[in-house]
Amino acid sequence: MTNVSALSVGQEPVRRWRGPLVYLTLANLGMWAAMSPLLIDGFQRSDAREETSALAEVCIAAAMFAPALAAILVNRLVERGGLLRDALALRWPRPWGRAVRACLMGLAVPAGLTVAALTIGTATGAYPLGELHWAPTATWAASTLLQIAVSLPLFFGEELGWQGYLFPRLARSRNGSRLLPAYLLTGCAFALWHLPTLLMGGQYPGRPWYVSVPAMLISCTLILPVFTWLRLRSGSVLPAVLAHAFVSTASVGMVKQAADPTATLDPLHMGLTGWPGWLATAALVAYLALTGRLRLPVDTSSSPHRRSTTERAA
Repeated sequence: MTNVSALSVGQEPVRRWRGPLVYLTLANLGMWAAMSPLLIDGFQRSDAREETSALAEVCIAAAMFAPALAAILVNRLVERGGLLRDALALRWPRPWGRAVRACLMGLAVPAGLTVAALTIGTATGAYPLGELHWAPTATWAASTLLQIAVSLPLFFGEELGWQGYLFPRLARSRNGSRLLPAYLLTGCAFALWHLPTLLMGGQYPGRPWYVSVPAMLISCTLILPVFTWLRLRSGSVLPAVLAHAFVSTASVGMVKQAADPTATLDPLHMGLTGWPGWLATAALVAYLALTGRLRLPVDTSSSPHRRSTTERAA
């Protein structure tokens, strides 16, 4: 006679992985579909100073909503979870003072990492530091903050998927937390989701895929714990959204703004996407890990495996 409890144990891993696998499939299909016009057109980015075309901007914006859409569909149709604000940590940190501090941390941490990366690059001769002038720099900073504010919905589109949905699902298991695999798997999934843009030279212009893909894997695997720490300490995806927005806009802009205007920029050796940034980020991640700041809080409630009151009573 078949042991019912044994069947339940055997089915548990299947149920636990179903949602994340469907999520990854949908998020990646959305990315490839959004980038297909550029891929078909044969677009290639060869210079880090090259301006983004209107078509590329539209395709990128569409792609950035794919993770959030995938997370919402999985929550509603596969896992049939509760309120989205709880399932995806789409909430405002409380109280207000804590919310302001969390948001400022979301901007200050990647800013500090970028400054550290540029300092390392300059000290080692990898980064061609130029002359900085107060008025142009202040104007650039103001316009960049406005750009971050305007682009926040796009970064919500990404982080509702990676920090709101995927990481908590991978970190929580029936027997407790699986943190290291969750960090590594989410970081790798986050990096490989960018594959269409990497093939077109998006993050590493002029580099072949066998260089840009491993570089992106390192960058994403290192920066993801930072985003996760900001999300866990606040109980909200908002600080992670702000940090991601800063990394993708202001951090890239800081590399260009502070560099010698005549120098060739190579993201593999500059900023957070290059080895100086890897060193700076790895140092912060090591500190966070050693001080216990990367642990999943006991009261985190974004796991889809929460059982209802009826189920618990049964």
